[in-house]
Amino acid sequence: MRYSVLGPLRILDGDREIMISARKVEIMLAVFLVRANHVVSLSQLTTELWGDDPPRRAIASMHVYVSNLRKILALPAETKNPIVTRHPGYLLQMEPDDLDLTLFERRVQEGKRHLAEGSYAQASRCLTAALGLWRGPALGDLKAGPIVSGFLGWLEETRLECIELSLDADLALGRHPELVRRLIALTNDHPLRETFHHRLMLALYRSGRQVEALQVYQTVRDIFHRDLGLEPSRPLRDLQQAILQADEGLDLHSRMPRACRGESRSGAVSEMARTVFSRDRRR
Repeated sequence: MRYSVLGPLRILDGDREIMISARKVEIMLAVFLVRANHVVSLSQLTTELWGDDPPRRAIASMHVYVSNLRKILALPAETKNPIVTRHPGYLLQMEPDDLDLTLFERRVQEGKRHLAEGSYAQASRCLTAALGLWRGPALGDLKAGPIVSGFLGWLEETRLECIELSLDADLALGRHPELVRRLIALTNDHPLRETFHHRLMLALYRSGRQVEALQVYQTVRDIFHRDLGLEPSRPLRDLQQAILQADEGLDLHSRMPRACRGESRSGAVSEMARTVFSRDRRR
């Protein structure tokens, strides 16, 4: 049995897709997948399913949902069910490779390694393949409590970081004109994420569009002033100055000054949260 969370939640038994029609059962499976191989207490399940206003017979309802989920996940050739009763709740037993997220993370790590080694073409292929695993927003339109919502925040941040890495690989390969349209869309979708603006300015500059690169900075500055009352971060300000001076360090084959590299201060999830989710999934 395999599970897919990089898009609407899917269960795959070989080439057969198993559908879950009941929304509460789908939420319960999502919680078990997020906390795979860890016990999820009845209290945690109650919060994920109903928030702060559970029904009077919440415990009885959860037992019914677990029973239904066990029937869905039961395989004819297997005597053991992956959902195990374990005080004070339940646990989903699962191998890491049963989840599409594992392959995504593996390809991202491979891409990072190739980037560090200067193998930009291999890095681009790995990171593009990682992004190609996504079928839409993680878990689709599924809404739940703090466990699932926290996981979704971490996963979205991981996806955006993968996009940034793929952009870096393609910039290093000199694909600046092709990246401009993609970066314009990304900056429109994420106006407060400075790293995308930074890469757009650099791609425009290296495409011989210095004026437009400086206009991007002014747009970012206006957004930050209006929405946050802040100036852009130091890396973005330094990049603007480097563009104004036609700094040779911005050229493709030059070593870019550290101050001119894009660094995000707008991540959706803290580094601590990212570490916790990654650590929990690998236990």
